Amino acid sequence: MDTRGLFAQTFTVPESAIDVNGHANNLEYLRWMQEVATAHSDACGWTLARYQETRTTWVIRSHAIDYLRPAFAGETLKLITWIGGFGDQESPRHYLFWRERDRKVLARATTVWVFMDTEAGRPRLIPEAFREAFEVVADEQEALRTLRTGGI
Repeated sequence: MDTRGLFAQTFTVPESAIDVNGHANNLEYLRWMQEVATAHSDACGWTLARYQETRTTWVIRSHAIDYLRPAFAGETLKLITWIGGFGDQESPRHYLFWRERDRKVLARATTVWVFMDTEAGRPRLIPEAFREAFEVVADEQEALRTLRTGGI
């Protein structure tokens, strides 16, 4: 699988993710989103070591999450992520939470990430080397088509 565009991780919702309402807590979704974003970056050659060498990092400007259906303990989910574009210093990353058993989207989300200079503590231009490491996926429909055909 080419990890430059769509990237996916499959996992089972642990009992520890369940809240008083009996389904996965919203904070777990944020944690899972950060984990898959980090794994995608690693797979494309932008590891923690590389960020440290270049004295850069990403910070979150905003999250938007639409919860469509609940997730329950023991369910197998696939979390798909992709980069939706690049600004000078910002990049939106998109996410779909997909339940395998009924092929339903449980949640969709977008995070706006800001590329930072760790020494200056300020945003900086996203380098061309980073842009070239990732393929931009323009719309969610491409991700859904790939999911439905089993391509990821």
